[in-house]
Amino acid sequence: MMLPDFEAWAIFASVVEHRSFSGAAQALGTSKATVSKAISRLEARLGATLFHRTSRRLTLTESGRALSERAARILAEAREAEEVARDSNSTPTGRVRLAAPMNFGLTRVAPALADFLTLYPGIEVDLTLSDAPTDIVAEGIDVALRVAELPDSSLRVRRLAPVTLHLVAAPAYLERHGRPEHPADLAHHACLAYTNASRPFVWQFRRGNEEVAIRPAGPLCTDSGEAMLPALRAGLGITRLPDFIVDQDLADGTLVELLQDWRETNMALHLLTPPGTLRPARVEVLIEFLAERFRQLCASR
Repeated sequence: MMLPDFEAWAIFASVVEHRSFSGAAQALGTSKATVSKAISRLEARLGATLFHRTSRRLTLTESGRALSERAARILAEAREAEEVARDSNSTPTGRVRLAAPMNFGLTRVAPALADFLTLYPGIEVDLTLSDAPTDIVAEGIDVALRVAELPDSSLRVRRLAPVTLHLVAAPAYLERHGRPEHPADLAHHACLAYTNASRPFVWQFRRGNEEVAIRPAGPLCTDSGEAMLPALRAGLGITRLPDFIVDQDLADGTLVELLQDWRETNMALHLLTPPGTLRPARVEVLIEFLAERFRQLCASR
């Protein structure tokens, strides 16, 4: 049985990544002729053309597009295997790409990273903060933190801690419009919607075995939970926000919690990583540090 031509697969992945034979050759420290021979060798083995070649342009064929993701995965897993082997005998070093929600990242992750980088001076963290959903595989993210009720996926998911959603409003709003006594009452109130939720215009509430779903409508919808706070404090409506955004306002009395016996119970802080079992030591130590930090943080509340 003939073994796969792993070198050719790796070179193919590099050509796709750099969009040229010469770019791949430079990145791999080899000649353009070597790259071209490897691609021709792989095409002969597969019985398919991988690229359309002209004097000015290189584009993937339909077969090339279908195989490019697998080639990238082969190359990534080989690199990870080598890194794991090297890391087993050394102090963790290198760069880790981390993604987190904007507010949680600013208030919780950034302070945690200051401590982490002090403990591991050889590691660099590339932190991306955004409330928008992120395809961590496509964007090359090593670790992602998400506050959500996650659907099933091929990603590796670790539930770190529960997150409480609070239904809140300013005292001034309640003085003008009254206090809802049941989720169904929210149909008659101005509600502010968070558009990055999995179902932004459906709010579900649970109390024991009773479930109620309502459709919020009001003067503001936004993809940032923190961006709702000025409108909330100004008494312009009601919304649901996680504890790490509204804890201080609730403590100060700037906002008041409503319908406390009705909860959305499946929200949690999750840590996500791409599929696969091999991870460099720098990624592993960051995962364990974040897991312990946020487990302790949530337990102390």
